[in-house]
Amino acid sequence: MRIALAQINPTVGDIESNRRRVLHDIETAADQGAELLVFPELAAFGYPPKDLLARRELIERNQAAVEDIASHCKELTVVVGYVQRDPSGSGTGLFNAAAVCRDGHIEKSYAKALLPTYDVFDETRYFNAGKQVQTFDLRADDGVHRVGLTICEDLWNDEQFEGRRVYGVDPVERAVAAGSQLIVNLSASPYEAVKAGFREAIFAQQAREHLVPVVFVNQVGGNDDLIFEGASCVLDQSGEVIARAKSFEEDLLVVNLESTARHRLEPLPSRIESVRQALVLGTRDYVAKCGFQAVVVGLSGGIDSAVTAAIAVEALGPERVHGVAMPSRHSSDHSVEDARQLAETLGIQFRIIPIEGPHKAMEEALAGAFAGTAPDVAEENLQARIRGTILMALSNKFGWLLLTTGNKSELAVGYCTLYGDMSGGLAVLSDVPKTTVYELARHINATSEHPKMPERSIDKPPSAELKADQRDTDSLPPYETLDAILERYIEKSEGIDEIVANGFDGKLVQRIARMVDISEHKRKQAPIGLKVTSKAFGTGRRFPIAAKHR
Repeated sequence: MRIALAQINPTVGDIESNRRRVLHDIETAADQGAELLVFPELAAFGYPPKDLLARRELIERNQAAVEDIASHCKELTVVVGYVQRDPSGSGTGLFNAAAVCRDGHIEKSYAKALLPTYDVFDETRYFNAGKQVQTFDLRADDGVHRVGLTICEDLWNDEQFEGRRVYGVDPVERAVAAGSQLIVNLSASPYEAVKAGFREAIFAQQAREHLVPVVFVNQVGGNDDLIFEGASCVLDQSGEVIARAKSFEEDLLVVNLESTARHRLEPLPSRIESVRQALVLGTRDYVAKCGFQAVVVGLSGGIDSAVTAAIAVEALGPERVHGVAMPSRHSSDHSVEDARQLAETLGIQFRIIPIEGPHKAMEEALAGAFAGTAPDVAEENLQARIRGTILMALSNKFGWLLLTTGNKSELAVGYCTLYGDMSGGLAVLSDVPKTTVYELARHINATSEHPKMPERSIDKPPSAELKADQRDTDSLPPYETLDAILERYIEKSEGIDEIVANGFDGKLVQRIARMVDISEHKRKQAPIGLKVTSKAFGTGRRFPIAAKHR
């Protein structure tokens, strides 16, 4: 039995483009002799569709697209994800569904049974849970095989994943009880560093427990803050991964389950390489799907702006990236030199716009209002806000998307300026801790034919350069310590006592936790950021601002 896994990159709401992409792979898979072709979850509509599901005409167009796709399914059976109306009309009135298309029509549909409502997921807001098992028989050269359908969450063994029973039903168990000899899963599983290996371990356990092969077809691409890495795979009934598609790019993988020949088994990238590829893909797709032609980055000579620019160049090409240095009286000489060297190495357009004039003018304008007060962060932040204004002016004038350069560590503790360095349209590194930014920089340099980032940008002590001789360590602990505390407090949701019990200074942990809590209002106003960890400052983290929980 030859099964094709169509790992595609749909655009949410662009149903016509998604339809054409599906038809292209149907033709290609047929030419390669596939008998069954499987697409990702909601491939016709794109995932996650969010409140676009409230637009009835899009639901109708998605239905019509799948009917048209089915009319082209003459030589093979195709399973494609789409939004289906619940004929009962109850609840939300919609299913997250998979259509079985063959002989020119939609033969049957399966509605997703388990609807996740944790982290970035909010599917019960949009869909009704399916109640029925759905299988279909597939005739192949070696006989008839019964195939059981599942969609994304349906395949996750919740007891193994959560340590407890979350749902009252096991769709895989039901499908096997209905005679399924193969489990097919249509997915849109968002990327997190090292998640792919963990996910395959979950699926391997399911395959071994039920003694059935598993076909997992994952979406690829970036949609808003979420990135999908693909890495679709096939596991045999012993739980061994026998075939795997590419990571972070579209792919069509054809597997003959009855063959003893070696199948294509693409390697999973290392953790740091996967973060790099995820950021590149997320940046490329956000720019393309939002219709921007170029981006602009403020270059400080520091590590964050250097990594952001390098990611942008890899995603878009150097001709579409513009770098701007904006030195002030507190900028060191090497800051501009490092920014210029970076721009030359990357091959991007570069300009210098000094801010001393606007800075003086702002100080003079505020002199009366600030009279009698000691200089503090208000004066320091003028520089950041002037730079943000300049970059946004360039963005407005030339239509460039402004990429902000702040990292997760800074955003977590509020070490950033509202309407200053937080200005922009996409925060590339907002889910990347500072220590990982350094790791990324060294990795990019080590794996490039020529180093892309100046060594001085990597080696010099980090500084916002908003006052003389400023260093990040004036206000923050070393980033190795800070990131270890932040990981426990944010991603693992550990309490202060738990963190202190693991060897951290109590007063420091209390101070860092308070900085995180009181910075919530800043993060709510930050640009959208690319998610690469288990808990980003985005749709999956919903803390109140006006609250007394500290």
